[in-house]
Amino acid sequence: MSLLREIQTAAISSDIDLAVLLRKCKVLSARLNNEEFKDWVDSELNGYQNVEDLPSYRTNNVNSKGNFSGPFGSGLNNADIPLLCIPKEFREDLSILHLRDPVASLEALAAKSDGSSARIPWNPDLVALVGQGIYEGMNCMQAWKVIPVSIVISAIDAVRNKVLGFVLEIEAEAPDAGEAEINSNPVPQEKIQQIFQTYISGNVQNVATGSTDFKQEAVIHNAASPEVFAQLKEAIEAIRKEPGYDIIEDSIIEMEASFDTDTFKSKYNKFMSVLADHMQVLGPVVAPYLVALAALVP
Repeated sequence: MSLLREIQTAAISSDIDLAVLLRKCKVLSARLNNEEFKDWVDSELNGYQNVEDLPSYRTNNVNSKGNFSGPFGSGLNNADIPLLCIPKEFREDLSILHLRDPVASLEALAAKSDGSSARIPWNPDLVALVGQGIYEGMNCMQAWKVIPVSIVISAIDAVRNKVLGFVLEIEAEAPDAGEAEINSNPVPQEKIQQIFQTYISGNVQNVATGSTDFKQEAVIHNAASPEVFAQLKEAIEAIRKEPGYDIIEDSIIEMEASFDTDTFKSKYNKFMSVLADHMQVLGPVVAPYLVALAALVP
């Protein structure tokens, strides 16, 4: 079996550890001689050093809970911790989950959860610092971020989906690329870059790369009047019954609501990530609007 087919099989099968899949991808990156793909694989295998480098599928909003003790044996267990009770300088860190860990750690976190959530403990120093100001008359003994296991599973699935889309497109370009000599450039670097942008990074500029099934035409659009959102919502009606419709519709609505705010770029990145995960269904439908949409990003 060729390396490309081995990777496809591993991406599809949840029985194969994600780290094993990515090690195969690391071999492929050497044979493709593509540094960007190699860097992404290494980051997923070894963890991300900087929060700024995290892709959107590794960032989510979360809540915190804690156990509290009070006078005369009173107490609260598994109680929600309102952010308004926490000093402002700590709120962002406590409300946002940055999944910087290697994929093996993410799979272990999902495996040891109770089926609905996992825990990431607060730093004990932070618990000691703010613990008496959360519930009146009570002291926080333990606190943790509540991690819905669905968030972790979604991040794991996103990596598998991205790898699968990338490798299928590479195979379409060069079926024997996985068996090429290291650094032999079996696929032109410009083409690899286009495929990487489409399926891995989510910065889709041309989702029609390698496709002959539809004609792509850019919709020229004035960024000051973002009617592109209405056009997108109208366009996706053609795939209402297809998988991915609900999530892409929600993503478009979120982008429209956040337009001209500080959160628009993150909503745009989320939209592009969703698009990459459902490229075969969504690509032909939304492709004509991507240039106009990208023009709105600050």
